[in-house]
Amino acid sequence: MDTNKVWYITGASKGLGLSLVKRLLTYGYKVAATSRNVNAFEAITGYQENFLALVVDLKNEESVANSFRETVNKFGKLDVVINNAGYGLGGALEELTTAEIAENFDVNFFAVVRVIQQALPYLRKQGSGFIINISSIAGFAPGTGWSMYSAAKFAVSGLSDALANDLKPLGIYVTNVMPGWFRTNFAHSDSIAYNKNHMENYDYLREFHEKMKNIDGLQLGNPDKVADVFIRLVNSENPAVDLFLGSDAFIRAKARLEQLNGQLDDWKSQSYATDFD
Repeated sequence: MDTNKVWYITGASKGLGLSLVKRLLTYGYKVAATSRNVNAFEAITGYQENFLALVVDLKNEESVANSFRETVNKFGKLDVVINNAGYGLGGALEELTTAEIAENFDVNFFAVVRVIQQALPYLRKQGSGFIINISSIAGFAPGTGWSMYSAAKFAVSGLSDALANDLKPLGIYVTNVMPGWFRTNFAHSDSIAYNKNHMENYDYLREFHEKMKNIDGLQLGNPDKVADVFIRLVNSENPAVDLFLGSDAFIRAKARLEQLNGQLDDWKSQSYATDFD
């Protein structure tokens, strides 16, 4: 296994991000990991030469830029960028405030944009690199009660697919990863927020929010297996542009595709009806 690659991972202090960091370091890769907390990586020891802990405010462009400078200064290059940071937001659109919506998009989408913009000069200069954006199955087949979170993840998926076309001629690959349920802390209060304003009309959505809480600890996905998939991905001669992670995500995606195909067929005549005769 070629372990010469340098990996940069956002949101790496917990959950899937932390699992990726630990696994990659165990394999001998060099890893730069970001967090908002300077003490987030105290438990990771023995990897001084291969590990760089970075305190980064992903909402601040200069903070992101500095993190890449530090990464390249320590390791000499940059190979794989994983945009993993994010959090869930539950609630009906009418219940959510402008501030709640803006914050969710800033962390889940615009932070991804900032990271990619700051990474590209390094990847472009060397003529190679890989960007992995962690979207969600909700960014392809939305769940009930998560409208704005789904919208932010749809934006990540759309950006990823467009960049895959734009950047391939430069030797840079992009993969849009859409995970299902993984056994991490994502269902916990530090990774998910709910609407502060409650409207009685939308009480039916609470059962879907409770489902999120009740599934905690029972999720099918094993986060410790993700790094192996990503290693195969970045070493593939034909990497996936869209990758569904977890059998639940795969099944949900297939069901959504069948629904879309049926809808296309049902409304085909109307789609064609707007063409010039």
